[in-house]
Amino acid sequence: MKVTEVEKLKQMAKVVRRDILEQVYRAQSGHPGGSLSIADILTVLYFNELKVDEKNPKWEDRDRVVLSKGHCSPALYSCLANRGFFGTEELQKFREVESNLQGHPDMKKIPGVDMTTGSLGQGLSAANGMAIAAKLDGRDYRVYCILGDGEIEEGQVWEAAMAAKQYKLDNVCVIVDNNNLQIDGTIEEVMSSYPIDEKFRSFGFQVIHIDGHDIEEIMKAFEVARNIKEKPTCIIAKTIKGKGISFMENEAKWHGKAPNEEEYQQARKELEGK
Repeated sequence: MKVTEVEKLKQMAKVVRRDILEQVYRAQSGHPGGSLSIADILTVLYFNELKVDEKNPKWEDRDRVVLSKGHCSPALYSCLANRGFFGTEELQKFREVESNLQGHPDMKKIPGVDMTTGSLGQGLSAANGMAIAAKLDGRDYRVYCILGDGEIEEGQVWEAAMAAKQYKLDNVCVIVDNNNLQIDGTIEEVMSSYPIDEKFRSFGFQVIHIDGHDIEEIMKAFEVARNIKEKPTCIIAKTIKGKGISFMENEAKWHGKAPNEEEYQQARKELEGK
């Protein structure tokens, strides 16, 4: 991989973080913590990995993304807008009445959104369906499903994991955003899903561990996943909730809280400084 490519992706991830802050602050509503923790992952997906066409969002051979943790939509919206699926000015309408960009992504209203999500635990089931359809239709597109580490406390995730293995869905790539925090505290305190790697491995997945904020590691993991055959892949990305804004980092209270004016100015200064 070229150094210039990595640097461009790092710069785009900064743009995505800025957009997340602006959306949540303007709306005074939203989920900044988990959006910031997946900013680097979504950046690599949309600006390096995915086979998509912003001018033809419904292209049948496109790769699909299912943001199962749909409350982290600000990060997704930023990537879609900056990729050109819709104008970046639309980000200013996040969570406004009548806006297409609501708190959870809507596939019927937003170009580039492949699955309406929000009810946690359901994304992998939908991703499996898309992947099975690709197999039946003889198409080579891939399906990427982003799960939260708190979300995998949902039982449906593991039913879907069994199905992914059963049908040898090597075109499915699960990414677990392992920031170790959910709305009420740490994963261990609420309902421990550890060891995540051993669980997915026991369900028949190829497991890859990465630093979810290291652009090169993310790129390499997706490359490895593309070449795994006969089984699905799970990338466990170790991340920091609120990454990039010091007072939000590793703080569960920023799961679903908007910054006030003073906090916004501090966060903006930090992001611009970086």
